[in-house]
Amino acid sequence: MREPIGILGAGVIGASWTALFCAGGHPVRVFDPVDGAEAFVRRYVADAWPVLQDLGLTGADAPPQFDFVQNAKDAVKDAVFIQENVPERLPVKHALYQEIEPHLRQDAVIATSASGLMLSELQEAWDDPAPLILGHPFNPPHLIPLVEVMGNDHTRPGAVEVAEALYAANGKVTIRVQKEVPGHVANRLQAALWREAINLARDGVASVGDIDKAIWSGPGLRWAAGGPTTLWHMAAGPGGIAEYCARYGPSFDRWWADMKDARMTPEVIRMLADGVAEATDGRDLESLATARDDLITAMLRATAGKPRI
Repeated sequence: MREPIGILGAGVIGASWTALFCAGGHPVRVFDPVDGAEAFVRRYVADAWPVLQDLGLTGADAPPQFDFVQNAKDAVKDAVFIQENVPERLPVKHALYQEIEPHLRQDAVIATSASGLMLSELQEAWDDPAPLILGHPFNPPHLIPLVEVMGNDHTRPGAVEVAEALYAANGKVTIRVQKEVPGHVANRLQAALWREAINLARDGVASVGDIDKAIWSGPGLRWAAGGPTTLWHMAAGPGGIAEYCARYGPSFDRWWADMKDARMTPEVIRMLADGVAEATDGRDLESLATARDDLITAMLRATAGKPRI
């Protein structure tokens, strides 16, 4: 039997983690106090199961039974690994940590899915923060491979390695965050791109829909094969990245100097909402999510076993 896993918080992220860990054959206990949470998670896992089968992440014909428990301490009891996904508010997370800390196994590792909060902030609620690490996924975790993993001087030696091994065994790709910054790594990259997308739309350079189209039909395809620095390393021929920078550096300097700051003002929010409504033809969120997941699944299936550059 594989390691028992606890899931704390069962919204979209927690439900997706539940599906993935069930697919990996782990005994899973889930806790969320919200009314209807159990029904939501069971429906989510059932809906995700055909995709997990298709991707080879499980050999089971049907989802195994997982336990939905009535309190947080029962979810972490005997769990070697806990994935925490409660709302991104420090008081909520701190209260949960204080509740579960006395009930953890001595060797337990708890990974927070927090995307905006920093590990040092989260550790403030603990008497001994040694078990806590960052394990930030990308939505939906059962499909998108990336998990950003981080520990610090207060983290128990070996805890990060335990998490990395468990994630890898369940089909994830991990990166190690070596220095604490708001937003970690990938969200900061997304934020930088989105800032410029907002400015281009605000300045009337292109519509919200066309800016999105420019990403998925252009650099987004290349980025699925490799990261930007490696791709530009290939773009200049034998001289590689050094030649590329020497050749195109002045152009990048000019572009960077022309880029502006952005703030989520009411006008910007209204522009984005109107632009998305136009670009999506009013399709509801469920149909958009289904289309997204179908495309991601097809891309993962097509690239399975092929190394990235």
